Amino acid sequence: MHMLIYALVLFLSYILGSIPFGLLIVKITTGKDIRAVASGRTGGTNAMRAAGLWAGLGTAVMDVLKGTGAVWLASALVPGTIWLKVFAPMMAILGHNYSIFLTERDERGRLRLRGGAGGAPTVGGAVGIWFPSLLILLPVAGILLFIVGYASLTTIGVALAATIVFAVRAWLLGEPWQYAIYGLIAEALLIWTLRPNIKRLIEGKERLVGLRARKKKPKSQPPLEGSSGAGTSYSSSSSSS
Repeated sequence: MHMLIYALVLFLSYILGSIPFGLLIVKITTGKDIRAVASGRTGGTNAMRAAGLWAGLGTAVMDVLKGTGAVWLASALVPGTIWLKVFAPMMAILGHNYSIFLTERDERGRLRLRGGAGGAPTVGGAVGIWFPSLLILLPVAGILLFIVGYASLTTIGVALAATIVFAVRAWLLGEPWQYAIYGLIAEALLIWTLRPNIKRLIEGKERLVGLRARKKKPKSQPPLEGSSGAGTSYSSSSSSS
């Protein structure tokens, strides 16, 4: 019976993560399909490109709540199960990155699942596990984005910060070490999803965002590579939510 409840929590967490809030918000506010804009991802960064600041912020908040909601769901249905509180937000991240509601076929006819990069639900999972982590992770994200100007690096850095926060709490306060494992696995998922962005960073072709993007506008944007879906308009970019 317990195994069925665990499976239900993980399934519902994936479905929660799969809800494409960015696509819905952009479609409602502008009529555009976010998958045909810039990176083609459905996270907050690309929603901001497609429909402006408030659409981006609204998408980011809803995507954060995916991870938080998954932890709350696990805590409500199976109280005191630490590993389930770790794996539930991971399933939300996977749903966000590979949404069952965003299926398509690539040029070879292979089925693909579209989505975001997982940054916002990763933060949400950390907030669900320990709410005050929000007061650490948001400033870290703001500082990193201001300094480096790359959403992809900011996303990776925030996941690393969450890992450090939970590791320090486990070491100094005796909190469950499994939460640090959550940070490590979430970091691995983000790096895997952001492979095309990392390649462009190495090549010096990654898109800048925020203030640095305004100060340093490239003469021409190179065509993006590493599409997670079909067609060049659906290629991955620095959207990391």
